[in-house]
Amino acid sequence: MKIKKLLAMTIATAVIASAFVGCGSSTTEKTEGDSTTKTEDSENTDKSATEIYFLNFKPEIAEVYDKIVADYESETGVKVKVQTAASGTYEQTLKSEMAKSDAPTIFQLNGPVGYQSWKDYCADLKDTELYSHLLDKTMAITSEEGVYGIPYAVEGYGIIYNDAIMQKYFALDGAKVKSMDEINNFNKLKEVADDMQSKKDELGIKGVFASTSMSSGNAWRWETHLANLPFYYEFKDNTTAGTVLETGLEANTVEFKYADNYKNIYDLYTTDSTTEKGLLSAKTVDDSMAEFALGQCAMVQNGNWAWSQINGVDGNTVKEEDIKFLPIYTGVSGEENQGICVGTENYFAINSKVSEEKQKASAEFINWLFTSDTGKKYVSNDLGFIAPFDSFEESEKPSDPLSKEVLRWMEDSNISSVPWIFQSFPSQNFKDTFAASLLEYVQGSKEWSDVVTTVKDTWAAEKQ
Repeated sequence: MKIKKLLAMTIATAVIASAFVGCGSSTTEKTEGDSTTKTEDSENTDKSATEIYFLNFKPEIAEVYDKIVADYESETGVKVKVQTAASGTYEQTLKSEMAKSDAPTIFQLNGPVGYQSWKDYCADLKDTELYSHLLDKTMAITSEEGVYGIPYAVEGYGIIYNDAIMQKYFALDGAKVKSMDEINNFNKLKEVADDMQSKKDELGIKGVFASTSMSSGNAWRWETHLANLPFYYEFKDNTTAGTVLETGLEANTVEFKYADNYKNIYDLYTTDSTTEKGLLSAKTVDDSMAEFALGQCAMVQNGNWAWSQINGVDGNTVKEEDIKFLPIYTGVSGEENQGICVGTENYFAINSKVSEEKQKASAEFINWLFTSDTGKKYVSNDLGFIAPFDSFEESEKPSDPLSKEVLRWMEDSNISSVPWIFQSFPSQNFKDTFAASLLEYVQGSKEWSDVVTTVKDTWAAEKQ
């Protein structure tokens, strides 16, 4: 990914107004014995008759999309139906919805692996206006000469922390460090977290880290986002040509070489926690984000999309200026120069099986969202996306605290962001199996060595 391009957003000097498939055709029909002529032009048809259907996979921003489509219908007359899949069920929901007569016209891919599953349903987007605005064309999902997925948000995740609680800790006698600048590797993070956990009553918290959500459909922060780090470092070690992601996609087996590093941080999350390990199977992402918003913990692993959850919690006590990011340290050599994890698994695709009219209307909607004044305000202020399009001016970058933190880490020339390579994971089944094994481990019914074996065996089986 060419991150630097994403930081140099400028107004496009030219707009490529290429029409989508089927645009602009017209026919003239005369009825015998009738002098009237009926013209059917795709530009003059009743737009309200062309309802499009967007299947969203981010529950935390579902309400924002409801507002967006209401404004879009008001401006254009085109109705957009939005359905949001429950957390962790997007692939299952997509399969179900695609089998219906009223299938989604716009859906989302999580990367190259997702494209392989849905390529027969992906329209070629190379001639759409939105693709012409993409700053880095190499970010798109392509096959031969076609473009089948357009990335619409660059995101970042790490350990979110409440700086007010951290400052309170720094002021305590005997604090292990006096500033966040001193926490730049796993050993220091563990030393501080363990000490804070022992002083949780003085700090007025229930634990250092929010609950490690392990309930069904809520373990994606661990089997996907946290797992990104050990596999990134493993694939990086094995990369001789191409990208780290490509190395991962081509890997038929994995060593899980950095399994102990994964264990380091996972154990820290579940030990210095607001919740006993035996109760984690009932905890959700919403639970952990509420704990952070209510000041019950100092830290939680999540991404910049979590701002809407934090901000939306009744009784939220965390001030915007106190919400910061720390990289996820695991004990890898040289991690003092490691930043947060930056990338995307957010790609728009348009259903090639629906009518050309609906394909065109779908392309117009996503273009409106990222090029119109109304749409861009939603993208930056409500959705919190760091959009990779030249249609955004400097002043139109997101203003929420976590997106600003992502930009801050990306702009630090002394730090190397960790790219997202979890798109190389073989399947959702692989991730679900990993999560189930983690739950057994944290509940004490499985040894860590068995978790490692499960991960390696499941990867190999899925790649066969």
